[in-house]
Amino acid sequence: MTGVKTAMRSHVGRVRQVNEDRVWVDHPGGGLTAAVVADGMGGHKAGEVASELAVESLSRSLSAWRLPLAAPECEAKLREAVLNANAAVYETASGNENYANMGTTVVLALLGDSEGLIGHIGDSRAYRMRDGELLQLTEDHTLVNELAKSGQLSPEEAARHPRRNVLTRALGTDKEVEVDVRRIDWKPGDRLLLCSDGLSGLVEGDLIEGALRERDGDLEQIADRLIALALLAGGDDNVTVALIEYEAEATGGEGGTA
Repeated sequence: MTGVKTAMRSHVGRVRQVNEDRVWVDHPGGGLTAAVVADGMGGHKAGEVASELAVESLSRSLSAWRLPLAAPECEAKLREAVLNANAAVYETASGNENYANMGTTVVLALLGDSEGLIGHIGDSRAYRMRDGELLQLTEDHTLVNELAKSGQLSPEEAARHPRRNVLTRALGTDKEVEVDVRRIDWKPGDRLLLCSDGLSGLVEGDLIEGALRERDGDLEQIADRLIALALLAGGDDNVTVALIEYEAEATGGEGGTA
């Protein structure tokens, strides 16, 4: 017998006045679990509008999902869902000068009983914890990451670079956008973390790994700890996490709080 537990948190941080992050986690049926994290941008209130529109669109698409995850057309269907969200943000931005150039990152997961799909645009990330080891499942769409991949920056230089938050790809800023989608395996004992760069950009990977490795606390406590780590590191950005745990044995049902 297996079960799935979830937790989610979003915090404005110590510096920002508005939280432009959005998070959603649910169980759409058919044994599936879905999650989305979006980190809006655009200044004023445009960023929170962009992330809200993206999460609304994606939550509708994922809640209506009825296709078995093993089906080969799933990647295309998930990509289509993200492109629909892109259109929603882009059209709103195009029709209102207050929202001109707004956009958002997005990272999402759709998980079944043995595999899952991860989709993303931007620098919000997905990680999987398995057997005490943390694996980053997404690749940042940033200028600095491109420079690091080409060997022009070392990993250490990239981590400290003043332009490390400059995106090469975002949802809603252009009519057309490329979506990265990958299929993963998913088994009892695994934990999945989706997060905005308010966590991954401030907190060292070994600290994130240490929090996710903790088996004594429940997911709610781990989510709180991850937020606390970001705040201790300065909290100069909004910080958002979504956690999903695939339990070896169910221990009292599913849960999720914001």
